[in-house]
Amino acid sequence: MPYGMKYVLGVDIGSGSVKLTLLGQDGAVAATAGCEYPTRYPRPGWCEQDPEDWCRAFCSALPRLLQRAGVRAAQIEAAAFDAATHTAVLLDERCQVLRPAILWTDQRSRAEVEWLKRHFGPTVLGQTLNAPTTVWTLPQMLWLRTHEPEVFGRVRHILFAKDYLRWRMGGGMETDTIDAAGSMFYDAKNECWSKELCAAGGIRAEWLPRLCRPTEIVAEVGAACAQEFGLARGTRLLVGTTDTVMEVLAAGNVAPGHSTVKLATAGRICVVADRPLDSGFIFNYRHVVPGLWYPGTATASCAASYRWYRDVIGREPFERMNEGAAAISPGSDGLMFHPYLNGELTPYNDPGLRGSYTGVGSLHTTAHFARATLEGVSMSLKDCLLTLRGLGVEMQRVRIIGGGAKGLLWRQITADVLGLAMEKVEVDDSSFGAAMLAAVGIGWYAGFAEAAEACVRVSSVAEPNPANAMLYEELFARYRAVHDALAPVYAGR
Repeated sequence: MPYGMKYVLGVDIGSGSVKLTLLGQDGAVAATAGCEYPTRYPRPGWCEQDPEDWCRAFCSALPRLLQRAGVRAAQIEAAAFDAATHTAVLLDERCQVLRPAILWTDQRSRAEVEWLKRHFGPTVLGQTLNAPTTVWTLPQMLWLRTHEPEVFGRVRHILFAKDYLRWRMGGGMETDTIDAAGSMFYDAKNECWSKELCAAGGIRAEWLPRLCRPTEIVAEVGAACAQEFGLARGTRLLVGTTDTVMEVLAAGNVAPGHSTVKLATAGRICVVADRPLDSGFIFNYRHVVPGLWYPGTATASCAASYRWYRDVIGREPFERMNEGAAAISPGSDGLMFHPYLNGELTPYNDPGLRGSYTGVGSLHTTAHFARATLEGVSMSLKDCLLTLRGLGVEMQRVRIIGGGAKGLLWRQITADVLGLAMEKVEVDDSSFGAAMLAAVGIGWYAGFAEAAEACVRVSSVAEPNPANAMLYEELFARYRAVHDALAPVYAGR
């Protein structure tokens, strides 16, 4: 790398690892690096992480990043951060972490969700533009107030995942207005903390971080933090935002009709729009482009389903499973999978649903099960697609992202099931989007459209196979029928 080149750093706190992307002034990615950390499941349906693990992972990944790029820390002008929404970090009066962070996949707050629907349903939907489910921070806080009152009583500060890491590097207690919307105690219409919903959750105004725009520069790395984290003193720290909108940006989706299909731990379909969508099955968030939104649908267990299948049934590397699945005909000879391992979001918002394989016969092999798993997740994404279309939303361009999109087989299955061409970009990680945000924030680019034009490159396109698309259209009717038949069974378990 040129000795005088300047860089920006994107930092993503992912579901299982921290990911770093180094972006040069030439618009090219200089290097990436990551480091894993554990997720703990202390009880069925609970998912938690230790916030200090995020810090340790960053400290481990950064030296590898710099070595791979041949870059000195002093060449990094700024860093921006992103993380999954709904992940609150609770601090006491001495700013010590009170308990592990509850992740959005955690299911413990079902009763609190029902309470919110009964007592604050219209207020929640009217102010947050979203319907209560277990993914949001507000029902999690209600659960803590009931079940861990000694912890709740010591809360003095609430940060979110990306904000905690940035604070540890010398930033203040801030968050951005997009991540704040993931709390469900933020008024998305008026862009302020909601007095009514904070009161409902027993949340005091002084606990909450200052609201900022994602591109705001809020601090510079000081001497002590430079020594601890490895960044150079004076590196500018930008607030950053949520991982999903950074993935949308990383895909170059910055105009209405631009869409992303995400095959990651969870699956999502997001469409850039000029307004939020009125539906209890849609997650409405503002885009980083002023005036735009990225309403999205979600299936709870996407790549998580394939990983579960590998660990429990397939017991082979993904590459071997993909080879076997590719040799099986579309439709898996009648075998069908529903990916409701942790309930389902769009279009059911039903945490009680459970996964199933149906149509099992003596001819089926593990290769059939592997392909059926991939097809089942794509069928769940079709549920998401039809939800959007039912609201009058159409996709003008679709880009497929996420770890599951790296393999051609799953990209092609998804294109066939959805009946849409899937463009694959060279780099789609949210940390790449965060690096682009940092570049915009410090003035390298005049705006996000210019940054996308300079940095985002399409590498391939998966076109739907007409014959396969027709077959999957027929099979989707059976997919829906199986759900309808089994849902009452799970409701009564």
